[in-house]
Amino acid sequence: MADYLVIVESPAKAKTIGKYLGKKYIVKASMGHVRDLPKSQMGVNVEQNYEPRYITIRGKGPVLKELKTAAKKVKRIYLAADPDREGEAIAWHLAHSLNMDEHSECRVVFNEITKNAIKEAFKTPRQINMDLVDAQQARRILDRLVGYNISPLLWKKVKKGLSAGRVQSVAVKMIIEREKEIQSFNPEEYWNIQAQFLLGKESFDAKFYGLDGKKKELGSEEDVQHILSKLNSNRYNVTSVKRKERKRNPVNPFTTSSLQQEAARKLNFRAKKTMMIAQQLYEGVEIGKEGTVGLITYMRTDSTRISETAQQEARTYIIAAYGEEYTRQGKREVKSDKKAQDAHEAIRPTSVDKDPKTIKSYLSRDQYRLYKLIWERMVASEMAPAVMDTMSVDIEQNGVLFRATGSKIKFPGFMKVYIEGNDDGKKEEDRFLPNLEEGQTVEKDEIEPSQHFTQPPPRYTEARLVKTMEELGIGRPSTYAPTLDTIQRRGYVALEDKRFVPTELGEIVLELIVEFFPEILDVEFTAKMEGDLDSIEEGANEWVNIIDDFYRSFEKRLAVAEEEMKEVEIRDEPAGEDCEKCGHEMVYKMGRYGKFMACSNFPDCRNTKAIVKDIGVKCPTCKEGNIVERRSKKRRIFYGCDRYPECEFISWDKPIARPCPKCNSMLVEKKSKKGVHVECSSCDYREETN
Repeated sequence: MADYLVIVESPAKAKTIGKYLGKKYIVKASMGHVRDLPKSQMGVNVEQNYEPRYITIRGKGPVLKELKTAAKKVKRIYLAADPDREGEAIAWHLAHSLNMDEHSECRVVFNEITKNAIKEAFKTPRQINMDLVDAQQARRILDRLVGYNISPLLWKKVKKGLSAGRVQSVAVKMIIEREKEIQSFNPEEYWNIQAQFLLGKESFDAKFYGLDGKKKELGSEEDVQHILSKLNSNRYNVTSVKRKERKRNPVNPFTTSSLQQEAARKLNFRAKKTMMIAQQLYEGVEIGKEGTVGLITYMRTDSTRISETAQQEARTYIIAAYGEEYTRQGKREVKSDKKAQDAHEAIRPTSVDKDPKTIKSYLSRDQYRLYKLIWERMVASEMAPAVMDTMSVDIEQNGVLFRATGSKIKFPGFMKVYIEGNDDGKKEEDRFLPNLEEGQTVEKDEIEPSQHFTQPPPRYTEARLVKTMEELGIGRPSTYAPTLDTIQRRGYVALEDKRFVPTELGEIVLELIVEFFPEILDVEFTAKMEGDLDSIEEGANEWVNIIDDFYRSFEKRLAVAEEEMKEVEIRDEPAGEDCEKCGHEMVYKMGRYGKFMACSNFPDCRNTKAIVKDIGVKCPTCKEGNIVERRSKKRRIFYGCDRYPECEFISWDKPIARPCPKCNSMLVEKKSKKGVHVECSSCDYREETN
């Protein structure tokens, strides 16, 4: 019979930990929280110091019964939920549900699920940290007071089923404000002059830089013609050559935010998917004879530090794999962000020796790709800087100055393993220049002016929104993915081409919240509230005081809103066609996945249709229908025949209205990180487009 009961959140985690602890321990899963505020009512007594009323979560009765039965058979219970506020709150709720002494040393925490980490953690159990519990409790109560007061108001004034959250509303506001910036943007004209020069047979590119020694912007074609009029021969003088050696340092290991951003850039993962797969890697994966092994450290963190042991392990690996010269000299500088809680290490592999290639066969494709990203980033962070040879050359004729820049890798350093991605998806490449010297003459090969217009700020991708929220101090590592998921599920925003666009519903709701609850949407206020929650965790503030400071002014605004908020009628917009089933007019309606067409005779007629866009291409399968643009439930664009279901033609790539010149099959537009090109759907024909 076991002497000890260990309770964790998930069966996968229970299986991994149970393997390390031995027969005296029985490890069971609570399946997350067992208690929470009731869904059907506020559950917070405002008159009694905001006292929460917790109940057993529906469906968790059998789980609790099993835990209570197991608890009676053991000498001692350990609570080993995740090492963060949420985990601490789960442990506290379990202690209450099992009638444990919450002041006993029952709490066990570890940052990684490995044999050594587990053994060490169980040597030093501690009491439940009530500061952490109170910080989590304060967030939960604060969000409940906001959501359960504003949401019914929106049901009454706008439509049923709406909700308003504290952090979510700020995220929606950021997306809507960006959309307004884009719509009000006035593009400005500017010009570039690109030149190609020859030194012997070697050609290289340069760009117009300035006139008479000063940098000059070209705002019009007249400016360009003025510059070109000064160029009167094919020979240009090399007036300056600057050679430098530049060091480039590796980036830090992943935090939650940077992992979500990089997984979006390099793996095309949504934030929710990244966190789900990271959880699997943390809790443990079956690795052959080793059994279940936790492959990464805890994935909710805002720290970039790693342990001395992990650093040394990485150095040993780097020397063996790449040589002594590839290791970092001295300690990696870890900059402390004021907003960072720094409770855990950065996200790293639990063992650098588990090279992704050696365990690839045990992982799913997505697990392997994410693990490889984490492993490479951590190893690279302990490697030597890359050394780049850079060259800047000024080329002049009659006061007109062109500048050429080049660079090449002298020593790859960390770049041997990993290079950080960027939002535009462009890969870094060497830019070579000939061996130019001051006083040389080069020949003009070609000079080409080009007109451009400034572009509006881009819409937010998930990665960019997470990065901006982190910079502004909105939310914390555990909240980014749920926040992005919630605002999409509520229908306030949608993803189009992997970028957020606000919906009409989102704009209506935001307008009402801005008018009556401006502090909820104030970025500085929200960031300050996150700081206040952190101060509770640090023991510097009482949670009741933080909630009370907020609620006193919020309650007054709520009363004003109840009286003055006008009802908003979301009228159905005519779709311009009649229902083919009953003859009534079809109208546009707003649903969870955006707009769709529905019969105005609802509920007598329940006919609905997706909104489609004819792209002017005949169906290559049935030869009768037209290809139309549609959207999947996840808002992804695809193309299909308008005679569906009679014709089942479908394509994720956009067909174009001309056949392949090689085999007469359908041509499609293909998107890649380098841009858009046209290729045949059947043969190897391909053509580039501008």
